[in-house]
Amino acid sequence: MQSPTLYPPLDLQKTLSRYRLVGLWRLMGGFRLLYLVAIISLAVATIAKTTTYLLLRYFIDEILPVAPEARAVPVAVVALGFVALALVQAGGTFLSGKWAARAADGIILRLRNYLFDHLQRLPFTYHDHAQTGELVQRCSSDVVTIRRFIADQAIGVGRIVLLFGLNFGAIWVINPRLALYSVVATPVVLTISIIFFRKIHATYEAHQEQEGKLSTTLQENLTGIRVVKAFARQQFEKERFEQDNAAQFGWGRRLVKLHGAYWPITEIISSAQMLFVFFIGAVMAINGTITVGDYLAAAGLVIWIIWPMQNLGRLIVQTSMGLVSYTRVAEILAEPREPLDEGQVSLTRPLRGRVEFRHVSFAYDNHTPVLSDISFTAEPGQTIALLGPTGSGKSTLVNLLPRFYDCTEGQILLDGRDLRQYPRRDLRRQIGIVAQESFLFSRTIRENIAYGVDRPVTQEEIEAAARAAAIHDVILSFPQGYDTLVGERGVTLSGGQKQRLTIARTLLRNPAILIFDDAVSAVDTETEAHIHAALENLRRGRTTFIIAHRIQTVMQADKILVLDRGRIVQQGTHAELMAQKGIYRRIYDMQAQVARETSGIKMAA
Repeated sequence: MQSPTLYPPLDLQKTLSRYRLVGLWRLMGGFRLLYLVAIISLAVATIAKTTTYLLLRYFIDEILPVAPEARAVPVAVVALGFVALALVQAGGTFLSGKWAARAADGIILRLRNYLFDHLQRLPFTYHDHAQTGELVQRCSSDVVTIRRFIADQAIGVGRIVLLFGLNFGAIWVINPRLALYSVVATPVVLTISIIFFRKIHATYEAHQEQEGKLSTTLQENLTGIRVVKAFARQQFEKERFEQDNAAQFGWGRRLVKLHGAYWPITEIISSAQMLFVFFIGAVMAINGTITVGDYLAAAGLVIWIIWPMQNLGRLIVQTSMGLVSYTRVAEILAEPREPLDEGQVSLTRPLRGRVEFRHVSFAYDNHTPVLSDISFTAEPGQTIALLGPTGSGKSTLVNLLPRFYDCTEGQILLDGRDLRQYPRRDLRRQIGIVAQESFLFSRTIRENIAYGVDRPVTQEEIEAAARAAAIHDVILSFPQGYDTLVGERGVTLSGGQKQRLTIARTLLRNPAILIFDDAVSAVDTETEAHIHAALENLRRGRTTFIIAHRIQTVMQADKILVLDRGRIVQQGTHAELMAQKGIYRRIYDMQAQVARETSGIKMAA
């Protein structure tokens, strides 16, 4: 953990501003003093450089023409002066780069950590629409660009300003007329630079957006590589990637063209400006208006006036990139976080598990309802089964319980209190979920099972959860047992094994409410029977919600809710629903027919 002195905390959401430079300045909170030291070091180096040319003027005009015995200052002392100024310039430049880089690293370390934490705390509604590849690109490439801007470009702008201002002032001391000649082309270069900045800013923004799309295409392809190979769609994916890559190449080429057009124009103008000053200065020296020392000093100083003008184009490109990247990162940080600790009722003891839905409706976009007028009650310890066609709202209904989403109409009561009164963090700690799509991390089996609890767990507890999920014997069959590393997304395990590991992970939490979102869809009938038998005792005293498509899975439930198009069309026990005409009886008859036909095929075989 980093020192709070070196890496002070900062609420980055409060640093945001519609003025990007203001936002970047606020982002530097806690590191401004360090950055100020870098700027002072840069100023010292710049002053040393300018002073070197003034010392050269003094040496040529005041020392060389005088006889050695009549010189006020020995040549050796002047030589030491040149050496000292060179050392000061080198030391100032080094320290400036060092402190600017240190400040930038600290700022970016804090920004990257905060950004990751912020993404973890954004609501489901944000992640429903956000593209993973785009988010990865903003958290990696854009953050690196911001770091480069703070460490190099921002300090570079300061260097240009200091070089231009100090050297112009030094030439003004030598001869005001020559100083004015040395900046006659500056307004032209500035005008061209502003036009160029506007064009390249829009182009780079489009370039970064396209890079995000390219990252998304790559991420989706690598994640779904088994599907690609299974359907032999490599050529299709290759062409899709090439299209996105060609678009990225097009924006990159436009950036190069803009940059290529800017450099020759400014180079010609700057070179003409420099030659003009050399010529005018030479004429003035010949005419005696200025001394030879004045001319040589001015000739050296004007180079450091022209150089900032020439370097302005590079900094404009990189500054534009930094501002665009800041905007893209700020867009994520501007998203409101999901409040995890807001609530009037703190859960200091386990829930009883009484759940009541009162005329609940929900819509993802506030227009098209997914659930309409849902009302039912689940008593503590009861098992509630949800059955219905795909898209009928079963998963959405159970997602309202841990407040992944809040209902748009109606009220959900938990132990007699409105669900919104409970802090989300406390609520989710008491709800165990086995999702329809199991997800495992690239860690050991032991770590995956223990992932859901925030306390040290014993091997006995882990094995008990694995036994309850009918996966213990399978784990022991692996050469490394519970220390077996699981591949990315659990790719080294079968679908049924992954699902049983996620069940074990949920059971280890010992939640008051269990949610099984079609959790046995990926296991065979025998394994499903083992899981149900193991869960029979574990469900006692817990309110359990089971989403399933097989009647056999829900037959023993205390209450079965049949959903269709977001509404409860039937509810009751298995016996009660079998006595009615409706969807439940129709599904039962269809599955029974399939079972008989399958049995007949096996017997014939």
